[in-house]
Amino acid sequence: MSEKKKTPFKGLSLMPFVLTALIVLADRLTKNWVVANIPRGTVWRKFFGDFLWICHARNTGVAFSMGNNLPPFVRMLCFTILPIAVMLYMVWLVADRRSSLSNAQRWLTAGVLGGGIGTTIDRILYFDEGVVDFISVKFYGIFGLDRWPTFNISDSCVVVFVIILAATILFSDGGDKK
Repeated sequence: MSEKKKTPFKGLSLMPFVLTALIVLADRLTKNWVVANIPRGTVWRKFFGDFLWICHARNTGVAFSMGNNLPPFVRMLCFTILPIAVMLYMVWLVADRRSSLSNAQRWLTAGVLGGGIGTTIDRILYFDEGVVDFISVKFYGIFGLDRWPTFNISDSCVVVFVIILAATILFSDGGDKK
């Protein structure tokens, strides 16, 4: 008689966390490079004419600098503590194969998680200084903006993976989890 070994990871899907780790790594490497090499408030290089700038900006708020002027305790609660709670729930959604996510949605959620972790690390490391942003693109006056608000790799990952995740949820047929 052979006895089946119980494994503590049975039913867990850990592979999507490779994507999470790669995003966090890319985000940290680029932000560390920017902090070490580009003085804050300056443009390092311009590409494609004036279309793309690599620069060094900081943001103590969230998207579009919303919340910059909130008291530090409120910023800590709303921009660090609550997101960590949401990310812990996302870890469970990605890891637990019994969750309602398809395999593709699990990977997309892991991508969102990587971006969220990257931003949260900045919020903790640079609480008073703000998240490191370094990509600025010309917006040609659309919505009254000459340039889109400066962003970074973690911001990009959150936006792109959330859009694709939302599309998979909206347009899924509700079938099996393949």
